[in-house]
Amino acid sequence: MNLISPRTRRKTRVLWLSPRHWRRRLVFGGGAVAVGAAAVLFAEGSEYVHRLFREINGASAYLPLLLSPLGLALVVWATRRFFPGSQGSGIPQTIAALKMAEPAERQKVLSLRIAFGKIGLTLLALLSGASVGREGPTVQIGASLMHAFGSWARFSRYELERGLILAGGAAGVAAAFNTPLAGVVFAIEEMSRSFEQRTSGTILTAVVAAGVVSLAVLGNYTYFGHTAAALSLDRGWLAVLLCGVAGGVLGGGFSRMLIGAARGLPGLPGRLMRERPVAFAALCGLALALIGLASGGVTYGTGYQEARAILEGSAALPESYGLMKLLATVVSYLSGSPGGIFAPSLAVGAGFGQNLASLMPYAPAGAVVVLGMVGYFAGVVQAPITAFVIVMEMTDSHEMILPLMATAFLGHAVSRLVCHRPLYKALAEGFLARSQETSPSR
Repeated sequence: MNLISPRTRRKTRVLWLSPRHWRRRLVFGGGAVAVGAAAVLFAEGSEYVHRLFREINGASAYLPLLLSPLGLALVVWATRRFFPGSQGSGIPQTIAALKMAEPAERQKVLSLRIAFGKIGLTLLALLSGASVGREGPTVQIGASLMHAFGSWARFSRYELERGLILAGGAAGVAAAFNTPLAGVVFAIEEMSRSFEQRTSGTILTAVVAAGVVSLAVLGNYTYFGHTAAALSLDRGWLAVLLCGVAGGVLGGGFSRMLIGAARGLPGLPGRLMRERPVAFAALCGLALALIGLASGGVTYGTGYQEARAILEGSAALPESYGLMKLLATVVSYLSGSPGGIFAPSLAVGAGFGQNLASLMPYAPAGAVVVLGMVGYFAGVVQAPITAFVIVMEMTDSHEMILPLMATAFLGHAVSRLVCHRPLYKALAEGFLARSQETSPSR
């Protein structure tokens, strides 16, 4: 029995024969492929500049005392002079763009100029030793590329916001982490806070296309390697409680610091941050170099290698690694340079997980480290589903699904007691308010 009416069949045929329909399909597909390619190039560039900085630091541990202040000062100067709107993670700007009514306002944070600037300045920040990641910037880059493709096709405002921007951000996460499922979940839970049928196909299409490009070039790798660790249903589950509570307290505290810093620091640091941002960035670079010197150089950069070494049990890191990496990430954020907090936060969580594993010799160390990562990350972003899906996909920890879920939701609940507002939402609202204050029409 044919349940499709003749009228519906005619409309379907007309739709599939419409040049406008195919143009939009090409825009979605081409934009997603472009996002995947940009994410791959960004990943390769990040690895290259990180190796270059390691070589510089290896030649002399004191060279960053000069390189980091000068590098971060240059990054902040270029950001404010040529690429305003590209500072920070990029996720708050993308969320704010979804709420901007005027195309000119969205253009200030989502454009090809912003995308190129975000890539170049984040790489320069990494070359300066900043504790930043490329995942948040890739979200803004992906949204910018899809926004540009949509502008050329003259999409409607609804599709532009809920379709292209969300799809571009989700594709950025999927390609950056090589985690397609996490890209979808991130768009639903963090960026849109809802899942609407009209945008679901767009997001899924973009994620798949961007993920295929990343997979074709970089291969089917796991971000932090693989762990076969598992928790038995006995005392090992105490690790869930401890990692969830500790991760929520520490992650919530970190988020609260960043939200407070976005509103302005008190006293002389606050005045210097407002009135002399380039000089303030240089001081942040000096503090970053001092932290790196005290840690033996392990707090520089994204933290990928350190987190992977901790997870695989091959790390020779100081016990204070988690705390010192957290401080380096805060200083890097305060400097005002572009760069994300995803990867550094996962590295901080791995460091704290290593500390907690020493308190629970009856639980597999690898399992506690993974729980430390998801507990702290859930505490920072307050998006528990995104947290456990990302960590599960990045570490191939399918045997740990239930403990990861429990730790993520516990970390989120505890974090809400410490920091009442989700980090990215609060930063997006602040960015949107400042954008409206400086708008010529107001």
